[in-house]
Amino acid sequence: MATHRPLPPTIAPTAFMATALILLLLLLPDEAEAKLSPKYYQNTCPKVQQIVSDVVTNKQITTPTTAAGTLRLFFHDCFVGGCDASVLVSTNAFNRAERDADENVSLPGDGFDAVIRAKTALELECPGVVSCSDVLALATRDLVSMLGGPFYRVRLGRKDALASTAASVAGNLPHTNMTVDLLIANFAQKGFSVQELVALSGAHTVGFSHCSEFATRIYGYGGGGQAEHDPSMNPHFAAALQKACANYGNDPTIAAFNDVMTPGKFDNMYYQNLLRGLGLLASDYALAADPRTQPYVQLYAANQTAFFSDFAHAMEKLSVFGVKAGHKGEVRRRCDEFNNLST
Repeated sequence: MATHRPLPPTIAPTAFMATALILLLLLLPDEAEAKLSPKYYQNTCPKVQQIVSDVVTNKQITTPTTAAGTLRLFFHDCFVGGCDASVLVSTNAFNRAERDADENVSLPGDGFDAVIRAKTALELECPGVVSCSDVLALATRDLVSMLGGPFYRVRLGRKDALASTAASVAGNLPHTNMTVDLLIANFAQKGFSVQELVALSGAHTVGFSHCSEFATRIYGYGGGGQAEHDPSMNPHFAAALQKACANYGNDPTIAAFNDVMTPGKFDNMYYQNLLRGLGLLASDYALAADPRTQPYVQLYAANQTAFFSDFAHAMEKLSVFGVKAGHKGEVRRRCDEFNNLST
């Protein structure tokens, strides 16, 4: 006859059940994420993926900076309150929106334009059906793939945010001068591991940064003379940047490619550059120097397949971060304003 071992007297049955329930809830996706599916628009807008792909492909061909701009826009949207297109909303007389926060004013217009064009095409095909946040997620994936990067699954069904404020941005986005401690803490707050931090940082293999973001590395480093640069930088690279950025104080739009070797290709050259002293930003170099992150930088520099695989998984995870569902969001008719303002 089977015997049943009683619970230890220090663990009451109700406490045991409560603990089990908590663990179960932690393992389950939240309501919004659970409703997402790659086939979400199969019946309501079956051509959604093809329409977005066609529009952003044409935009990238005519404006080659579109992919990098859209990828950066996606990060800035998801890291502030989740992937809900809140960064696309324009400021009006009653509200200073997210896109006008100090951290977002340098976001290039190419990404905004790509999403707006795709949304306009979708409104003609299936009006009021596809959210702007889904358009941004699809556009980002398609443009990364177009530049040679990995093609990954995008689950659909996000709703667009009902609020967008500049004040909500503070403290949410990583900065170019952050230490690794701060970067790890910033990503951990959103549920990302150290390895995912390094993988997602590989997005810097495309795009550019303004001279003001790395000026302290190439001019008067450590209190030295004006020509003194960060000794971790390749001296020829530093000298070229000093020359290119010489007038950045008068012209804040002057910038340099994040990846000087293959700036228009999504590859693992970003990591190789870091190990050669060709990294642009202080936060990027910090990843290559810190013992917690350096092994992943070395791995991705040596193995592009590993980088693509980990980047794709991290992007899938990021794309469902903080998504909205039900009455917590809406499907905007226009991406730059809420529905109650466009009626």
